[in-house]
Formats: sequence, C-alpha cells, structure tokens
Amino acid sequence: WVTDDGGEIDQDLGTYERFIDMDIPKRNNITTGQIYKTVIDRERQGEYLGQTVQFIPHIPDEIKRRIKEASNGFDFVLIEVGGTIGDYENIPYLFAMKSLEREVGKQNLAYVLVTYLPIPSHIEEMKTKPTQQAIRLLSESGIFPDFIICRAKKALDVVRKKKIETYANIISEHVISEPDIETVYQIPLDLEKERLGEKLLKEFGAKSKKQPDWQEWKKLVENILNPRKTIKVAIAGKYIDIGDYNLADSYISINQSLLHAGASLNIGVEISWLDSKMFENNKKNLNELKNYDGIIVPGGFGASGVEGKINVINFARINRIPYLGLCYGLQLAVVEFARNVCSLKDAHTTEIEPKTSAPVIDVQPAQKEILEKSMFGGTMRLGAYAAVLKGKSQVLKLYQETGRLKEDDKRISDLMKDKSQAFRLGIVDQNKKIVLERHRHRYEVNPKFVDLLEKNGMVFSGYYERFDRTKLMEYIELPNLKFFCGTQAHPEFKSRLGNPSPLFYGFVKNCNK
Repeated sequence: WVTDDGGEIDQDLGTYERFIDMDIPKRNNITTGQIYKTVIDRERQGEYLGQTVQFIPHIPDEIKRRIKEASNGFDFVLIEVGGTIGDYENIPYLFAMKSLEREVGKQNLAYVLVTYLPIPSHIEEMKTKPTQQAIRLLSESGIFPDFIICRAKKALDVVRKKKIETYANIISEHVISEPDIETVYQIPLDLEKERLGEKLLKEFGAKSKKQPDWQEWKKLVENILNPRKTIKVAIAGKYIDIGDYNLADSYISINQSLLHAGASLNIGVEISWLDSKMFENNKKNLNELKNYDGIIVPGGFGASGVEGKINVINFARINRIPYLGLCYGLQLAVVEFARNVCSLKDAHTTEIEPKTSAPVIDVQPAQKEILEKSMFGGTMRLGAYAAVLKGKSQVLKLYQETGRLKEDDKRISDLMKDKSQAFRLGIVDQNKKIVLERHRHRYEVNPKFVDLLEKNGMVFSGYYERFDRTKLMEYIELPNLKFFCGTQAHPEFKSRLGNPSPLFYGFVKNCNK
C-alpha cells in the first residue's frame, strides 16, 4: 500500500482507507524498525543525556509517543496491534498499551480482541480453545479484553458464547459474532445490528453526536451481492501463485477497485487471474482472451512474463477489447504501440533491455546519477503526484463524471500548504485541470519518443511537470478504440466504495457496452 505522503505500508492500512474514505498518512503505520531506529539515533545524538538506553522504558515510550502524535485532532484512535497474541514482536506493543492505559485512565481505553474459532472439517465442531489461549496470553501482559469479536465460518452459537463469556469474565453482549460473509463491506452493517458502536460509546461514557445513515452503503452492498448483470475481466500478471496456492491478494487493491466501480454501476465483476507467462509463445492461449469483456495489465517489476504481457496488450488493441494498463501496464502498452504501430521493432524498456536502440521507457538522467551510487530508493516516484489533464480527453471526462476533479482541487490546495508535500507535486497551475494519484515506480515514458508516438495516434492525456520543466507522461489513451487507457500511477490506491477510481469506473462501464 502507498500513502499520499510516500509511505510504503502494509495492506491493512489500505483496508482502513477504503472503509472510512480518508487519506491516512504514513505516520499511522508504526513498525518495530522505525521504533528501534529512532531510539538508537537519539542515543547516538546524546538526547538521553548519558542514560542507559534499555528496552523498558525507551521502546514502549517511543511507541506511545507515535500513537499520541497520530491521534492529534481526533476524538478516537483505533490501534491495531498486528499479528497473533503470543508473537514475540507483540511484546513491546502490549507493554506500551498497558502503560498508555495507566496514563490516560482505563475509562479512556478499551481492548477489543479479534479471535478466530476454527471448525475442523473432520469433526465439524467449533472450538474455543485458541480463543481461551489468546485470553490467557493477553492476561500475562495485564490486559483483559472489554470486547471479543469472534471470527468463524459460522455464527457463534449459545454454547460457545457462554464458554467465552465465562473464560474471559465479560458480559455476553460484549461477545460479538462475525461469521464469514460474501463481501467484507457487509461487516459494518453486521456490527451495527450487534450495536457495537453504541456499546463502545457506553464503555467510554460518551454520547452519540449523530445517527449514521446506512442507506447508500446498503444499496452498494446489495449491488455487490445481487448485480443486475456480470462482466468477465482478465488480469494478466506475474504474482499469481506460491507453491500450491494462488495469490489473488497480490492484487487486492485492483480487485477492490473493480468491486467499487461495479457496485456504483450495479455490475458484477468476475475476475480471472492469468499468469502472463502463458501468453509468451502460445497463440491458442491468446485467443482465449476473446472470452473476456476487458483486460488489465497491472504493475510489477522485472523481466518475468513481460513478452506475455506485451502480447496480451497487442491482442486487446487489435481485437478492440477494453484495456486498462496500470504503471507497468502503461509502460508495456507504449512498448507494444512503438513496436507494432510506429515500426520501432527494437522498442523496449531499459529495465529489461538496457541496450535497446529504441528506449521508449527509460529512467531519467537525474535518476541515473542516483542509481550509479546504488541509492535505488531515491530514484522512485513514491506517493501522490499531480497530473495536468488534456482537454476533451477520455481521462478528463471520467474524472469530471465521478466528481474526483473537484475533490482533488481541494486536496491539492491543502498539500500546497505543506512544503514537503508541495515539492512532490511539481509545478502546479491551479487554473488547469489537475488530479492527484499515488505512484510507485522508477521508469518513465522517454520524452524523446513522445512526438513520434503522438504522430501515430497515441494520446498522452496527462502529464506531471517537474521543477526543471521536464514533462513526464502520466496517462495514455487510444481515442479510436472504445476504451484503451493506461496510467503511470496506481489509481487503485484511491478507490473506495461509493467513491470509485475514475479509470476503473470507465473501464467497467465500457466493458459492459
């Protein structure tokens, strides 16, 4: 997951952003590495005035400091202590939580244990032992859960609920059942039925400021569960499997973005995850793509499956199948177009072929200087960047149709007030149509080939302008096709239920035509 301010974060933060429709900064992701590095740096700089720096109190103190910093300006802060109770890496965080409880008062802190109750297939009986062990291990840190949310394949029955209630020594209405469901977006509705929000407020001695209106959310969930029609989308990627298991979660943000777009359009999206290597030397496999309503090539790095992706893009273009290219998917669409339309047979990205005579995708000169020093992280465009959109382009129309253009105007004004963020935005003329999307890439469309590509019919419908006046291409489209778009960004990081990404919205809409 990538945040607006350039944080590379665990996917969990993305889940939070998708649910609450908020841009969460990277300071809300607190890792052990960050904690230890800060404490060691302070010790080296003499900030502890010669004190012996130890695990306790310095590590928990730094955890608490970061939590308080992240919570500034908010009534409530939700802290997820990741992993499983009993993990060694949890210890400093649990100690910090207990210490925080002492500082703020127990009346201002509630512990919620999320637990899993397995149902072994050979006996088909729900087991509470793992939950009992989790409660016992928590108690070793002096923590006793105020609420227990029980995850399981089936709803919690009375017998199991009574067992947990007795073992945890909490009232039964604080034991919440959350069984498996068809869509994760149903969870808030389930928890509302359990009155979890009211119970939490009561625990804090607080009163509700307003009654939530769930009507629009219910409608979108209903569209996900019972769409009026369904389309089939192929995603040709490389991070598909590990051992005997598939890794659909590698592209979870793309999956969710299609779901959001489909919910807004009342269209179901059936996704097929295809390994791009299967299209490298197999025409029969390529012909199978005719069975899909749309094709996506997602982001990625490296040479594995690249020629397969290029073949997929070529097939989509020639057969006029709606296509969406994300990051690497844009870059390889430029390579395919340069080879097969502009007659640059040797066209490639220098990431794969450094000696190509037609480097249509390349790192920029300033980046090369940094790479020569092996400072690879410094060459990435990471976080939110502004893009100026071309008038009358399909991309501009989609940002206008979904209301994102107005949203981004306000967001840009806010970011311009922060010098560190404003620098990343580049040259911003707010009289132009400008949008914000998050990036995570190193290679760019080579400015030397832009004129030739445009002359042959490719439209660059958006660009980012650096402070040295270099324009980096952000969007492509082929206007003579129903939908053929690519973006250098990762718009999947800004898509939410009820507020879908414009490009995914346009893609799903055109797949349905």
